[in-house]
Order: sequence, then C-alpha cells, then structure tokens
Amino acid sequence: MPRFAANVTFLFSELPFLSRFEAAARAGFGGVEFHYPYAHDPYAVKSALDASGLAPVLINIRAGDHAAGEWGFAGVPGRESTFRICVEEAISYAAILGVPQVNCLVGVRGPRADAMECTRVLTANLTFAAKACAEAGLQLNLEPLNTIDVPGYLVARSDFAHHLIERIGQPNLRLQFDWYHAAMMGEDIGAQLKDLLPAIGHMQFADAPGRHEPGSGDTDFPRLFALVDELGYKGWLSAEYKPSGETGKSLGWIKGVG
Repeated sequence: MPRFAANVTFLFSELPFLSRFEAAARAGFGGVEFHYPYAHDPYAVKSALDASGLAPVLINIRAGDHAAGEWGFAGVPGRESTFRICVEEAISYAAILGVPQVNCLVGVRGPRADAMECTRVLTANLTFAAKACAEAGLQLNLEPLNTIDVPGYLVARSDFAHHLIERIGQPNLRLQFDWYHAAMMGEDIGAQLKDLLPAIGHMQFADAPGRHEPGSGDTDFPRLFALVDELGYKGWLSAEYKPSGETGKSLGWIKGVG
C-alpha cells in the first residue's frame, strides 16, 4: 500500500490551517504537506505538526501571487534575486519544521520573454537552489504544471523536466510527478511511472479533469496505486486535490486501497 500524505493546503480547508494536521491524522494519513507556510510562525506550525504525530513531507518555495499570474520565479529573467531570497526562506522554514524536501515552481513565460533566455535563467537558478538545498540536507523537486490551468508555464511536461534534471546533474534535484498535471497534458501516467521512476522524488495526485478526489474524473486510480506498489516506490504519495464537498466525505477512495 502506498504511503499517503495529505496536502492540507487543499484538504481540510474548512478548518483553520493549524487545525488541519490533527484532522489529517484522524483521517488516517501518515504524512502531511502544504504549499506555503510563510504566513505562519514556523514554531507554531512545528508545534501543530508534533501534536498530530504526522511526518512533515514537503513545502513549496514561495512562488508569488497566483491570482496575479505569478507561478514561481526560477525561470523568470530579472527575478533572480527574488528567487534566491525565496530559496533561503524555504530552507530556513524546512529546518525548523523538519521537512526533508522543498518543491520549486519555475514560473510563467512572459509575452516578450525569450524561451532560450528563460531556460538559461532556469538552469542557473535550479543549480543554485539544488546546491543550497544540498548544503542544508534537503531534496529539491522540480514540478511540471499543465498549461491548461497555468497558461505559459515554463515546464509543463514530465519529459522536459527530466531533461532539465539530467542536464543540471545535481543528485538532490528530483522530479515531482503530479498525476493530475500529467493527465491534463495528455501523458500516460502509468508509462511515465515506469520510465521516470528513478528520477521521481515525490508524487501527488488528483483526478482529472476537475482536480477533485479519486472517482470524480477519468483516472484509473486502483490500477495506478497497484502499479506504485509493484514498482517498489518508497516515497510519499500525496493527496493534493480540491474536495468536491466536505473533505471527510471525499475520502472514500482510501477504503479501496489494499
């Protein structure tokens, strides 16, 4: 059976943030991740984590204002200093929280941005971030996002992310494989799991289309959960979906996983 973690940015959002950890533990999750803890005192978050008994799994490097079209800075020319500040902030929070890995969103290509320049900046920034994370004992993940939900996102496909990871060559830089984003880009999730597993550092899931709980869309979760076990994946598999109703009522999928 996969090791399931709850993404409490999306799950249990009917509760105050610091109350979501206990709710996730009561629901049977073993770990917890969340996107951006930076609005909260890290020691308050650590206290809530410790009280829940959950393993801290992942946080994101700060990625700007999503509502304003910001989805990270790593590949955005002119935002290099902003990105480096955000990397150091994430490392600081991860040290306090005991989180072993941080995720990087790379940004959106502006209408006048040159693709080659964006790739050059992205490569340099990921190299910097991977080395800084390595010094802190952290894994750095690179996550593709689909260009239907996030038009212009710089790294939309798993194969391209894998190419960048191999090109950069830092051993702690891994692929964050989100099944929802892969499905929205038309990727064969099962085939990608088999091909890319050595490069995968973390995985997340939501059904597609819709980004709701398993069973709400077209993804064959029983087959994929079984494949995860068959392939011997030892990392966390995080439920990062937007419940179609109250979170507790969206968790029926867990009962079908043996």
